[in-house]
Amino acid sequence: MPWKSGTVMDSRLEFVRLVEQGDLSVAELCRRFGISRQTGHLYLRRYREAGAEGLEPRSSRPHVSPRRTPEAMETRILELREAHPRWGGRKLARRLIDLGVTDVPRASTVTEVLRRHDKLDPTETARRLAPVRFEREAPNEMWQMDFKGHFALDRGRCHALTVLDDHSRYLIGLSACANETRETVQARLIDLFRRHGLPERLLCDNGSPWGASGADSFTELEVWLLRCGVRMRHGRPYHPQTQGKDERFHRTLDVGGLQARRFADLAACQPAFDQFRRVYNEERPHEALDLAVPTSRWRPSPVSFPEQLPEPEYYTTDRVRRVYDHGGVSLEGRRIKLSKAFKGLDVAFRHTPVDGVWDVFFMRFRIAEIDLRDPNAHGACVRRVSEHLSGGSPV
Repeated sequence: MPWKSGTVMDSRLEFVRLVEQGDLSVAELCRRFGISRQTGHLYLRRYREAGAEGLEPRSSRPHVSPRRTPEAMETRILELREAHPRWGGRKLARRLIDLGVTDVPRASTVTEVLRRHDKLDPTETARRLAPVRFEREAPNEMWQMDFKGHFALDRGRCHALTVLDDHSRYLIGLSACANETRETVQARLIDLFRRHGLPERLLCDNGSPWGASGADSFTELEVWLLRCGVRMRHGRPYHPQTQGKDERFHRTLDVGGLQARRFADLAACQPAFDQFRRVYNEERPHEALDLAVPTSRWRPSPVSFPEQLPEPEYYTTDRVRRVYDHGGVSLEGRRIKLSKAFKGLDVAFRHTPVDGVWDVFFMRFRIAEIDLRDPNAHGACVRRVSEHLSGGSPV
């Protein structure tokens, strides 16, 4: 049986002293102490050269480690980690490659370098199940938009408006806003539309200013978007996973851009947001993109923002009605309630294959379906065309 670590010195000393007595052979003593003859002769030689000190346990670490990460590379890794304290081995390794550094070690080796220098939180290496991801096939098919929870400044509060492309994870906008009103959101969207073009859809939740009370209601912001040519879609109520990419980005913003930071006011906050957006889009490798950066998958929209909003135009076969200030119209002597957001604008009623059922259009968008088949009703059954998404990706 091999010697136990607690009695190793005593056992070695006893072994060499018994050998020195000469009553038993080295081979027999090695058998009795449970060691090989090579080990026995090694300890005898060390004892004769240095006495009892020669029997002290020695490190098994090799004198030369040809596969050890070079010191210069470890320095580069630690410097990059210092600049991005939340990045792990995979992101750091990919970023070094993107910077043109040669002979970058594997991600696991970079992680070991961080661990050796006490730069790694044990929770960072916890195994996680790979999420099931859903994404649009191309940039600008859909943007996700939401306000992150507001936070205190030295003077006032900041409401961070975030806009993220569903396909590329490109952070289109990160705006420090003083409030969450329709006017503020519309002004920020105009700036983004002018610079990046128009998406096909915007995905939002059901709260203000995106959604309105009542199942058949539209908001002024939504009607303005329709006039721009953009359809607004709403996540399923009480189901934030529908906007999982934007929700996940909010956590990244919290950890990487807001924790342990303090801003005097909105003017001081926005430059920090701009810097964070640049790093997020151009430097930070993204796990969901196989460690590519969002910029590599992003393209501006070819559809430009209309500086002059077009007026609705319809087919000659449509029944066109102007919406009253109270949000209603009349068709075939029946009162139909749409939404005050359409007041002063024309909508079109178009026949469906079912007699007495009409589709309602605003511009090219089908916004509702009405049923006039009940002859005793004074009004009409109005069903808003659903634009709710039922699922989404957590990242």
